[in-house]
Amino acid sequence: MKLRIHDTLASLDAGAWNALAGTDYPFLRHEFLSTLERTQSIGGESGWNLQLITLEDTNGLAAAAPGWIKTHSYGEFVFDFAWAQAYHQHGLSYYPKLILAAPFTPATGPRLLCRNDLAREATLDKLIDAIEQTALDQGCSSVHALFPTAQDQTVFAKRGWLARKDCQFHWSNRGWRDFEDYLGSFTSEKRKKARRERRRVAEAGIRFETVWGHEASELQALSAWQLHRITFLRRGNEPYLNAQSFLELCRSMGDSLMFKLALLGDEIVACAVFFVGRDTLYGRYWGAAEDFHSLHFETCYHQGIEFCIERGLARFEPGTQGEHKVSRGFEPTDTASAHRIFDERFARAIDDYLRRERVAVDRYAANVREHIPFRLAPDTAADSSPDTAPAAS
Repeated sequence: MKLRIHDTLASLDAGAWNALAGTDYPFLRHEFLSTLERTQSIGGESGWNLQLITLEDTNGLAAAAPGWIKTHSYGEFVFDFAWAQAYHQHGLSYYPKLILAAPFTPATGPRLLCRNDLAREATLDKLIDAIEQTALDQGCSSVHALFPTAQDQTVFAKRGWLARKDCQFHWSNRGWRDFEDYLGSFTSEKRKKARRERRRVAEAGIRFETVWGHEASELQALSAWQLHRITFLRRGNEPYLNAQSFLELCRSMGDSLMFKLALLGDEIVACAVFFVGRDTLYGRYWGAAEDFHSLHFETCYHQGIEFCIERGLARFEPGTQGEHKVSRGFEPTDTASAHRIFDERFARAIDDYLRRERVAVDRYAANVREHIPFRLAPDTAADSSPDTAPAAS
């Protein structure tokens, strides 16, 4: 097989890439990545420099990994700042590093891509060889696979990569007929709280519209961008995606990009940005122009759950952090990352840390699980990542 390294999406055939990566997980679609590249949300001075690793045979693309050379750790959601500081304290450089990820996206998905007609284990062994060699050739301290599927995580583990565990809060559809049927599974106290939240938003005169990317006007798209920018600015940062990225994603990803617009009269006062796939809804961004009681919970969570029930979507992944999601029906769910640290001294130290961290994560998830709102424990556990790529930031 022939190894090729792509530093631009323009050098990669869109159809061939999508055939290999699939289109169920929107954040590796060629349309998504190339839009971010064209609008300079990645590349250039962003610190996200494409290093897409592919293996080719006589039939075309055989295997690939979505690689990025990083000169910082922002936009990854798997936090290794302390590792970088430790390197610095010992007079070593942690950056650059190579990551396998979807940019700015804390959502589980494929990181090792392999054509279906090939022997997966043998092909991916060659791919990981190529990944590690590419990192060494680029002077990287390490390689990090962020939010891989359980299937990919098993492959990394067999190659001796270090395993890291974290916890998000995901919603699972158990066949509810509508939102009221869903609330019927709650305890009385939690059910009253959810209804009260929804009522407060309605009593404020706020209504909601669902607008797909291909339907959105320029005004709606720019309003959504400006509102989500407010959320970032309140935390002291500019958003990862610029306004042009939002406009272009409406055109290139209009079948997957969805806005939930909160309207007061004809004015957009809040917006949640979602991506939708075959059976998963991904919550990505949110922003509001004013502070309305319960509007965040309604826009980002209740509206998303209701959409999943109406469309028969199996899962709703609203993003990182937030124990406040638990009382609204989101359950602790394992996420993972895999790490190849080339310096054996640091590898041993980090491995020891990760062993202790996994115990803490399990303890945290168990404690949080005691507060889920359901009257009975759900039939289906939600404490592990899907075995294959989520069909859908």
